[in-house]
Order: sequence, then C-alpha cells, then structure tokens
Amino acid sequence: MSEPVRTHCPYCALQCATTLHAVPGGGVEVSPRDFPTNRGGLCQKGWTAAEVLRAPDRLTHPWVRRDGALVPASWDEALGLVASRVRSLQAEHGRDCVGVLGGGGLTNEKAYTLGKWARLALGTRMIDYNGRFCMSAAAAAGNRAFGIDRGLPFPVADIDRAQAVLLLGSNVADTMPPFVQHLAGARRAGGLVVVDPRRSATAALCADGGGLHLQPVPGTDQVLLLGLLHVLVRSGRVDASYVGSRTTGFDAVARSVADLWPERLASLTGVPAPLVEQAAHLLADAAPVHGGGGAMVLSGRGVEQHVDGSDTVAAAINLALALGLPGRPASGYGCLTGQGNGQGGREHGQKSDQLPGYRSISDPGARAHVAAVWGVEESAVPGPGVPAVELLARCGSSVRALFVHGSNPVVSVPDASAVTRRLRSLDLLVVSDLVPSETALLADVVLPVPQWAEEEGTVTSLEGRVLRRRRALAPPPGVRDELEVLADLAARLGCPVRFETEPARVFDELARASAGGRADYSGLSHALLDDDEARFWPVADGVGTPRLFADRFAHEDGLARFHPVRPGDPAEDLRPDAPVHLVTGRVLAHYQSGAQTRRVPALAESAPGPFVEVHPRLAERLGLHDGEPAEVESARGVVVVPVRVTTAVRPDTLFMPFHWPGSANVLTTDATDPVCGMPELKVCAVQVRPLSPSREAAAEIEEVLV
Repeated sequence: MSEPVRTHCPYCALQCATTLHAVPGGGVEVSPRDFPTNRGGLCQKGWTAAEVLRAPDRLTHPWVRRDGALVPASWDEALGLVASRVRSLQAEHGRDCVGVLGGGGLTNEKAYTLGKWARLALGTRMIDYNGRFCMSAAAAAGNRAFGIDRGLPFPVADIDRAQAVLLLGSNVADTMPPFVQHLAGARRAGGLVVVDPRRSATAALCADGGGLHLQPVPGTDQVLLLGLLHVLVRSGRVDASYVGSRTTGFDAVARSVADLWPERLASLTGVPAPLVEQAAHLLADAAPVHGGGGAMVLSGRGVEQHVDGSDTVAAAINLALALGLPGRPASGYGCLTGQGNGQGGREHGQKSDQLPGYRSISDPGARAHVAAVWGVEESAVPGPGVPAVELLARCGSSVRALFVHGSNPVVSVPDASAVTRRLRSLDLLVVSDLVPSETALLADVVLPVPQWAEEEGTVTSLEGRVLRRRRALAPPPGVRDELEVLADLAARLGCPVRFETEPARVFDELARASAGGRADYSGLSHALLDDDEARFWPVADGVGTPRLFADRFAHEDGLARFHPVRPGDPAEDLRPDAPVHLVTGRVLAHYQSGAQTRRVPALAESAPGPFVEVHPRLAERLGLHDGEPAEVESARGVVVVPVRVTTAVRPDTLFMPFHWPGSANVLTTDATDPVCGMPELKVCAVQVRPLSPSREAAAEIEEVLV
C-alpha cells in the first residue's frame, strides 16, 4: 500500500467513510472523510478499527481439535478433515444434518457465495444468519406494508430536514454516534420524540426543549404506537387524501385503535396521557399535510426484538402512513439497520427462506431464475430451512455439524448457556473468524479469514447504498479469503458447480441472480462503484434510486398496506420469583458480541465488563449498593455483575449490556416472533439480589482454579 485507500468503517450500517494510510512498520491508520452519512465524523470504534488488524491473538493459520485441544494445522489438513467429516455425517444422517450460520457483517459477495455453497455444495436447507436477531421483524413488516424491504427508503441526509422524528428503541448516540447530527433539525424544532424505557444518551437529547422522552413499561411499545394513532384518528389529523389514494386497509386499523384513549394507554404503558397527546400532535404538526416541514418514524432493535416485534413495526408503519409520510419530502418510515452489511446480508441468500435478490425460495419462478444462473436444475436447489433460533436449537440432534461465518453465537444469542451446550454436542463445529472468539474456542476446526481492510467487495448501508470495500493491505501469511475456502471445500465435496473466487466476478454473478428480484443489483458492478463509490439500488443506466415510494409502492397495485395489530404481552410475565424487567442493549465502546472491540485496549479500558443498572428506589428496597456485585437470575441462568445505581432506568426495570460472555444473554429468552423468527432479546423477567456470601466464595474458588 503506497497511496491512501478510500473505504468504509467495518462496524455499523451507517458505513462511515474512512481513508486508510500506511504506517511505518506495516499496518494502517484510519482517518475519517466527508460522506453523507458521517460528514467527516467517526466514533471511537471507527477511529480504533485498525487496531484489530494487529490483535495479538489474531488467527493466522488453521486449528483442529485433537484430544480435546486445538492445535495448529495446515490448510490441506483442516479442509480435508472438514470434507471427510461432512461426507461421513451426511451419508449417515442426510444432507440436512449440516447447518450454516452466516453473518450480517459479511460482504455481499461472501453472503451470496455462502448461500450458494450451502445449497449446492452441502445440499442443505439448514442455513440462516445472525441478522435474524437484528432485522427480521422490520423486514417482515416492511415487505408486508410496502412490498419491499430497504431499511431506509431515503438517504440519511433527508432526516436533517425533518421537523419531527419519532425514534423508537434505538440508542443511536451510543450505537452510531455520527448519526446524531442528522437529528439536529428535529431537536431545534423541539420535535425529537424518543421512546425508550431507559433514559439513554439518545433520550437525553430531548432535554432542554429538544423534544420528548417517552419511557414506557418494557414490552408495551406497540400499545403506545396504537395509542398515538388513536389520538390522530380522534382529532381528525389523519391525511385522508393520502390514505384514500395511496393505501388500503385503513378502516380496519382505525377501528382497532378505537379503545386506546390516552388515559387507558397511561395505565398500560406508564406514559402519562398528556405526553401521548403532545407526541401525537408534534408528529401531526410536522406532517406535510398540515403544512409542516416533514416527519420521520424510525425504529430500532429496542422495539423489534420481541415476540410481537413485526407487529410493533407494523404499528409504526401504520402511524407513518396515517400521517401521509412515506414517499414525501423529509418524511417517511425507516428502520435503522444495525450490522455493517445488515441490509445486503439479508438480500442475497443467507436467510433460510430466500434466494439472491430477496427472492422467495418457495417461488418456482425465483428458483428457476437462480438455478439457471447457477447452472443447475431447479430441483437441485433445496427448499426453505428454519430461522436461526430453531437452527441452533437443532444442534446436537438433527443438526450434527455447523459452519459459522461472521457470528459469535456463544455471546450474541438468547439463552446463551443452552446454545453453548448444544454447540459442544455437535459432531463437527467449523468456525471461520479473524480472532479466537468464544465460539471459535469451542470449534473442532477454526479457519482464519481476512478482515475488512484486507479484502475487496461491497456492502450495503442502512440507506440501501451499495459501497465499495477496498483492500488496503495483504492479510497475514496463512490467512485465506472465504471465497477461496468455500470454492476449495466445494471441490473437495465433489460439487461440480463453479464457485468464483474473484470478488468482482462474484458480484457480477450476484447481479445476474438478483435481476428482477425485490433487491435488484443487476445495474451495478465493481467497475461502476470504482468510478462512483456508492449507488442506491436499484440502478438503471448507471442511475441509482435514493428515494423509494415517491409515486408508488412495490406491491402490484402500487398501494401500501395498513395492517391491523392487537397488542400482546412479552413471552414472560413478571412473577414473585422474577418481579423485575430486564432490558438489554449496547454501550458506546463496544460492538455486538465484542469479539473485536474487546481486543482494542482503549475500548476495553473504557468499558471493561458488564454491569446492571438499577433505580435508586429498587436498590434501596433490595439492599443493592453502587459498585457492589449482585446476582441477576432468570429462568435460564444466573449472572453476577456490579451494580450501577441510576435514575436512567425505571424502578421496575434493569438494564444490562450484552457484549461479554456470561452476561445478559445468559438470561434472555429464546421465545420468537411467529411471523419472522426474531427472538425476544429485549425483555425478560428476572430477580436481582445482593451477591450471597456462598456464591461469592464459590466465584473466588473458581477464579483460583482457572
């Protein structure tokens, strides 16, 4: 690397633009550059991203397990072992005994190849990805309402002009800090409305006239949204012309919210009736139909990771449609995609029910199209599999082997202790990673792969912008790209289908496979993106589509669908032995399972471990003290963490971040949304108490033994 390389941050879907500069002695350093999403800003994770490239425990050769221990191996030995074990297991148990868990951080090229490889080289239906835990609720609701799923159907910069923004379940000030600048216009107008049971850093932006913080009982977001719509209907502030000409199904939705008046809503959600009225009218005043400057409704994981998450997003979309927002200037509904390629990762075949281009794997026409691109008969493409939670639940029983790419389920999935036990019971666990994550340390075979600055490819931002990821330096000797590894394994498994290994050629194949699908990349190529580093899909004649829905929605009749929903309850009710809600989330310093950020000294020092936030009244009642350890117990397990006494949480609610092994996801439930398979990561019922002397002594003994 002699010249600076333009690329994008490897972390969240904001995809902040960066430049990589060579440093003496090898490696690179990161500097931000101006781009519409970050405008020259970076968070501390982005600034320190290059340090993970030099992690002391970076994987630089394969490992295989012998006599219970992982030992170094050659690539030929490792891949030969994998192929032999897969052939043996499938001969005994059938094709579907092998599963694949992908990741929302893989490039589009790798996500596409992984789906193709699973279905043709392994011949299995059992593939899904960790985006199931991030985006599936919003995707299901978006497809149902609009006929298409693009997280933000408008550029991020459009949010700047909105006079009001309803932000549901997303702490962007910690999770994607450069995004906060796009909320400045709404804050100046006093129109930022943040819905969160915790007074997060984002909720704090509403102070001093910036807007409203609505702090509902965990699990009641959907009720709150339905109540906001009730206020609009009752006060005659619905955009009747828009609803009549551009949507269908409104009357049923209006009837469904008739009994959710603000005073009743207050008893259900804990949000005072005057605040509900005020929030509804802030949004209505900003809507174009009432002469406002524009309004946005944005959702994140806090309202989506529930057993009724897809219905909660449907309620958010209903609210936006009633106000006539989608397709209007500085207005609309959008989902804040989390993972770096969360958008592209769900479009090209990693999901259990999808083929490239967001095509349904059960659609004969879609199957025939993709099969022709792959050069196989349609019958050679397996049918739909199962969502990730069910896939992991089958491990050790009907699923005997699992390949994991770009995911760390030991930390990131609900009921993590049970998942860990299931992974241990597999006959074969193969993990491709760049560092020895907690999941990799359980594997039978570990394969070292490149990081973001060492690879070519594309990712798709939360706005639907397809971006070039450019290679700035070579990976360490001994590291092989997944595209090469999957092609090698396909050959060893006797698959006659060709697997491209050059990213540009893979993208060209992806583009053909996606042509005509909901996520159509057929107008794109690496060459086009080299000339102009970002284009919004779909692209025709080199011109992208930054804004969807201006004239019509993606359903055949061009109309958006209202979808009536009725509020449900969380999977777990509070009970005498678990009388407190636990909500989970992220902290500023860390990303997802923390496998990368926990290896950056500055980030690890800033946030060295998990904790639990407790309201002062609850702490006093239970004898909990700031800085002292407490036991938090759910029906699934117990964790011991230090207490942080703070008024940021409700008196009936605890907050715990999930970036560390043995923390929040030991406690969470794997109950799922029946529509989309999203697990209820965001709320469960727990007990909290001071650490007992006996457990403290046991912990000390365990520490000594370790």
